Amino acid sequence: MRPRYFTKRYEAPERVASAARHHAWLAEHARPLRLPALTVVGPTSLTYEWVDGRPARPEDLLALAALLGDAHGAAWTTDLRPASLNTPHRFRDGIAFGDYIGPRQTALRRRLEQGYLPDRGALHKMLTLLEKTAEGPTAFYKDSNPRNFLITEAGDIYTVDTDDLTLAPMAYDLAKLIATLVLTYGPLSAATIDSALRAYNEAAERHDPRLGTADRERLDDCLALHAVLTAPYAGRHGYRDTWTARPCPRGSA
Repeated sequence: MRPRYFTKRYEAPERVASAARHHAWLAEHARPLRLPALTVVGPTSLTYEWVDGRPARPEDLLALAALLGDAHGAAWTTDLRPASLNTPHRFRDGIAFGDYIGPRQTALRRRLEQGYLPDRGALHKMLTLLEKTAEGPTAFYKDSNPRNFLITEAGDIYTVDTDDLTLAPMAYDLAKLIATLVLTYGPLSAATIDSALRAYNEAAERHDPRLGTADRERLDDCLALHAVLTAPYAGRHGYRDTWTARPCPRGSA
């Protein structure tokens, strides 16, 4: 059987270079993640090995949470330990690795302009919440929505789409996965979310005890941010359900 490949096309060479750089960084520093091999870097495209798999579903959450905790722990150990959430990091070639605060301040202000926040008071609350979450060990964010994982028949998990990569606090990308699973498949119970956070922390702290400390308050804060940041995508990309900032209060079914 001839090898199969997937080619993703981009509008600008800069986007190609960025996605390829992100792929290389993740392959080196987030080794628990299994990435499809990048086989060809073209002027306006990237070609990867083909992976037969399905997108993530709610029943995959515990395994994915543990995988993210392991990957974030590995990245902190190998590269992100000295990184600050408020300052761009640097890739090996000197290009900036986007910080956590700046891009999200811009995005939240845009959500006000787009009508997804009711007024400047609501924007101020979200910016204050963003600052609150910018503490603790530094991890990375790569947009862990269900479509960015492919799960094979054998149960292997592949992580795809390296277009977006920034610094982020621990558990922020786990919150993105939880938020987008809710948008795609409907509400998750509080017990399910608590179990996912526990699996994430247990995997992260195997790398260093300081990494497994994200609590439910931190996760809920990140979920509230994602509720606003993902608002423009409702009804698109398979996001069929509704979302609120606190979809599953602690203790609810």
